[in-house]
Amino acid sequence: MSKQHKQKNLTEEFIDVDDEIQTNTQQTGYAWEEEYKRSWDVLQEDEDGSLKRTVENLQQRKRKRLFRDTATIRRGIIRHMFLIIDLSEAMMEKDLRPSRLDLTLSYAEQFILEYFDQNPISQLAIIVTKGGYAEKISDLTGNPMDNIRALKNKKNTDTDGEPSLQNSLEMARSTLIHVPSHGSREILIIMGSLTTCDPGDIYDTIDNLVNENIRVSVVGLAAEVQICKLMCKKTKGTYGVVLNEAHFKDLLFEIIPPPPVSNTQNKAELVIMGFPSSVSDSSPSLCACHSKPTIGGYICARCHSKICDLPTDCPVCELTLVSSPHLARSYHHLFPINNFVEVPWNNNSVSPTHCFSCQIPFPSFLGVRGGAVPIETSGRYKCNRCQQHFCIDCDVFVHEVIHNCPGCLAAIH
Repeated sequence: MSKQHKQKNLTEEFIDVDDEIQTNTQQTGYAWEEEYKRSWDVLQEDEDGSLKRTVENLQQRKRKRLFRDTATIRRGIIRHMFLIIDLSEAMMEKDLRPSRLDLTLSYAEQFILEYFDQNPISQLAIIVTKGGYAEKISDLTGNPMDNIRALKNKKNTDTDGEPSLQNSLEMARSTLIHVPSHGSREILIIMGSLTTCDPGDIYDTIDNLVNENIRVSVVGLAAEVQICKLMCKKTKGTYGVVLNEAHFKDLLFEIIPPPPVSNTQNKAELVIMGFPSSVSDSSPSLCACHSKPTIGGYICARCHSKICDLPTDCPVCELTLVSSPHLARSYHHLFPINNFVEVPWNNNSVSPTHCFSCQIPFPSFLGVRGGAVPIETSGRYKCNRCQQHFCIDCDVFVHEVIHNCPGCLAAIH
């Protein structure tokens, strides 16, 4: 009887181990799910079995971010933004590959780099929320690497409970209320949960955000939430729900250009800035920002302290330190380049055969009939100011990177 009892316990033990392995597999997902991609969402045939419509859609998607308002309006080029990331249990869903959390952290790093590239004299901080509380993992800084290092430390962090929208907003608001009036105050929330755990009335928090001119934008990963929609509407922010991975990135990058500023919100005033000179010492000396020995660096124009990188605020005298290229990159937001117009096939005045910028030949109408490109698009775009023609790749590069038309610059010189 004792042997049978031992065999019975052994059998029950093996069954429990199998159940535990199966439970862990259901929670973490199978290995093949990590490499799973919906390829049919990219390539779709039309009723004639042709991929012509797919190529046309890809080209239109490539240029759709270029069609924005190019009117000369007042914008706050000195921005102060808090990035709030949801780390609740809802972020472990795999409807976005490989998971909501992994994709969010990856896109957040790309967003930070592009944000500081287009807004070099701005600042950004990061807050994460889970389990009903909020945690600030980086303070407002003009160095993108400080924020990226803070994000990488959170990649192996476990998710927990529900996010707290009110705690996150109050933490960001307590810092933004001390920002000078010449800088814009913004909050960007990446939220995957449909619920929030708040200690008080969140409508009072929204009213405080409106009174203090703090703009809140939300990118939802699951579905539309009414409180987020109301908050964005009252604070004049944007709210969007992602459809797929590409749409997620588009919604994030739409927030990179600085928002317009009304005359009643901010009054024009002078901002004191310093342009420090670079130094390269023969022997290392301590910097004022990290207290680490460095050979190269910059000397503050007011207190002559040594700092590592630009742009930043001097840790001693709190003077804003920038360089002339930083101001030049921020200046293009105030006077954006006009959108190029597509040149149709039936335009008889089409004379250039090569792109003005890269000198790559344009597709010919005869080559179109062979199936090289769709017949609906000519693949060339014209600047109405200098009348030069550009290919689609140069069109995107001009509007997203250099922000100056090569044809207009060549006409000036």
